Amino acid sequence: MNKPLPFPTKPNDPLPWVSINMAITADGKIASSNRKVSSFGSDRDHAFLYELRSLADAVMCGARTVNTANVELDSGGVRYQKKRLQRGLARENLRVVVSGSARLDLRGRLFQKAGGKIIVLTTERAPKSRVSALEDCGLLVHRSGRSEVDLTAALRWLRREQNVSRLHCEGGGELNGALFLAGLVDVVYLTLCPLVFGGRLSPTIADGQAAASLAESFAMRLDTVKQVGSELFLKYRRATSA
Repeated sequence: MNKPLPFPTKPNDPLPWVSINMAITADGKIASSNRKVSSFGSDRDHAFLYELRSLADAVMCGARTVNTANVELDSGGVRYQKKRLQRGLARENLRVVVSGSARLDLRGRLFQKAGGKIIVLTTERAPKSRVSALEDCGLLVHRSGRSEVDLTAALRWLRREQNVSRLHCEGGGELNGALFLAGLVDVVYLTLCPLVFGGRLSPTIADGQAAASLAESFAMRLDTVKQVGSELFLKYRRATSA
């Protein structure tokens, strides 16, 4: 598979370096239409997920992914903690959740399992009662944007106040789409799996607002590709990236 060399930081940029990692089916889906199937990569793909996390200061995902897939966003255990320490990073990565409404199921594994500090990026419309409930559980909550999270402002805050120079995102599609739309993505890792889900409602790696023309699309260039068994591990860089 692709060797995830430490992605560069942006020493003179107020924004962190952003990577996305997703497993996709042959027809470009990241989950079934009912979202009951959202994890389907091989053991190699799962190990690669933790390898990528071990390169980042923070790992981020959207609230729907937290609430439906019951993710943890942790380092992956002692093996990956050692790698993080060898790379000069904290033992555990920060865990970042994006939720415009601050509606999160605090019974989920993310909130029950030990790990790095949990940060919730939300909006001004999020009810104060929900924000207070999150803060009472020890979560750090940051508001940016009125109705939708202002990701550019939120990422600037992460860089400035939380020392996040390398941010890794694991979906879902709406969060990825918003990152692409804001021009914040530097690298995309895709694991192409030998499955077909079908369904016009099945989520893809970039949902939400669509590009209206080819000129408005997010251009990338293929960096590396490797076949392992029946899976393809693809790495793309933003076309304007060095």
